[in-house]
Amino acid sequence: MKPRTSARRRFVRRAGPAPRTPRPLRRLIALLGALVLPVTGLVLLASPAQAAGASASFTKVSQWDSGFTGQWTVTNTGGAPLDGWTLEWDFPSGTTVGALWNGVLTTSGNHYTVTNASWNGTLAPGQSTTVGFSGSGSGNPSGCTINGEPCDGGGGTDGGTTDGGTTDGGTTDGGTTDGGTTDGGTTDGGTTDGGTTGGTDPPPGGHVNVGYFTEWGVYGRNYHVKNIADSGSAAKLTHINYAFGNVTGGRCTMGDSYAAIDKAYTAAQSVDGVADTWDQPLRGNFNQLKKLKQQYPHLKIVWSFGGWTWSGGFGAAMQNPTAFAQSCYDLVHDPRWDGLFDGIDLDWEYPNACGLSCDSSGPEVFEDMMRAFRQVFGDELVTAAITADASSGGKIDAADYAGGARYADYLHVMTYDFFGAWAAQGPTAPHSPLRSYDGIPQAGFNADAAIQKLKAKGVPASKLTLGIGFYGRGWTGVTQSAPGGTATGPAPGTYEQGIEDYKVLKNSCPATGQIAGTAYAHCGSNWWSYDTPQTIAGKMSYVRQQGLAGAMFWELSGDTGNGELITAIRSGLG
Repeated sequence: MKPRTSARRRFVRRAGPAPRTPRPLRRLIALLGALVLPVTGLVLLASPAQAAGASASFTKVSQWDSGFTGQWTVTNTGGAPLDGWTLEWDFPSGTTVGALWNGVLTTSGNHYTVTNASWNGTLAPGQSTTVGFSGSGSGNPSGCTINGEPCDGGGGTDGGTTDGGTTDGGTTDGGTTDGGTTDGGTTDGGTTDGGTTGGTDPPPGGHVNVGYFTEWGVYGRNYHVKNIADSGSAAKLTHINYAFGNVTGGRCTMGDSYAAIDKAYTAAQSVDGVADTWDQPLRGNFNQLKKLKQQYPHLKIVWSFGGWTWSGGFGAAMQNPTAFAQSCYDLVHDPRWDGLFDGIDLDWEYPNACGLSCDSSGPEVFEDMMRAFRQVFGDELVTAAITADASSGGKIDAADYAGGARYADYLHVMTYDFFGAWAAQGPTAPHSPLRSYDGIPQAGFNADAAIQKLKAKGVPASKLTLGIGFYGRGWTGVTQSAPGGTATGPAPGTYEQGIEDYKVLKNSCPATGQIAGTAYAHCGSNWWSYDTPQTIAGKMSYVRQQGLAGAMFWELSGDTGNGELITAIRSGLG
């Protein structure tokens, strides 16, 4: 029999002061357009107009030793609507494109062709849209054409760097741009909008490092936004997913509004050392995240909705996908905190399948949802956390994840919670195996099986992240050290039986062995499985080998005070 949660139970994400843990990107263009641009990193390739009615300009949004993030801005410079576009360019040998978003990429040697996505091909006169990608190497594009004509109206250019200034086509809140400019400021230790920036590390080699921050963690766990900075983690993350908003009554709603916008912080508790006042319009986690983002302008903050406890409302909400998506957009951009969030993460557990409750909307519902949110959120990040159940006829088979991926920046694959003490008598098994192994209790319950199945169904590897759990799952009454032993029930845990944070387990029950790319520990009569910095290094090597977008983890408070698991992810991504 399958465990009652099938391929993965994530922690219960619920409102209120008591954390429960039953189990369970603005686009990464966000990783581009909202990054503060070093003026020396701009490379522009277009004049404002051309006879063909379209132009394209290129910008290196950020750059480090081994690569860069790049952005093309396509603009309709004609007097009539532009119906579809094709962008082409060459890179010199040694410079390549990795993950690309907001378009469809084909390559032939050093020649790259990008056609519009289904939702950004039609541009009104003067309107722009953007295409972003991660690149390796140090070269600049040449021979640029848009719809067969030179991007600059004069035969193309190799693209020199500007002497400074702002770009001609940033992104806007909700779709294509009309040409605005970036907000200035410097990265890597400079200042922006009056705040001091954080660490000097660039994003990890074009990969994303996405961490969940739990709304309720400010209570019993005593974990606050300031801890992200104090641990050194903020400089090593690319995205923070704020968990969770609720889905109820066909709409997105707030979870715990006190924790989110009202809880007052003293100067010692605050990210910037400034205490909240009784009459300021915004306090709580949201205000602290705004301060963190000011100090670390590369960070993208995404509001995640649903989770294990609050997924039951998705089916009803999808009776009117456009109204559902619009309600979420309106909440994400509420005037009290507008500008904080760079997009939305949809954590539906699970479309057309069972989690805490069951859904029978049909396999097409996931694509319908992602399409609706892309249409409403435009160029902002639209991501989803998805099942890792690769068993035959399992949850991956239940919904059209490839169709939904067409409209997503990232699909965060929850490759953890495959096994746990909900099977109280065992057999003991690692909850986050990277690969299968002899004696695994359920075929298809491992990370590689999930990734390979999603890729085989047509989900681009460059849109998938590998999930990492910052916690262990364990049994008690175990006499056998190796996996496969019998048990008498769940091991004791700080907040709930059968689950414990890595920061506790590394000392209370250190790892005694490894299997299938993850670690396990047998101490006394307790048996735990969890990831360590060493096993995370192996998983990040897998991410690179498979061409995945990067890593996602649940959740920040499980790490040590100096962020050793986040550091392992950051280092492993290269």
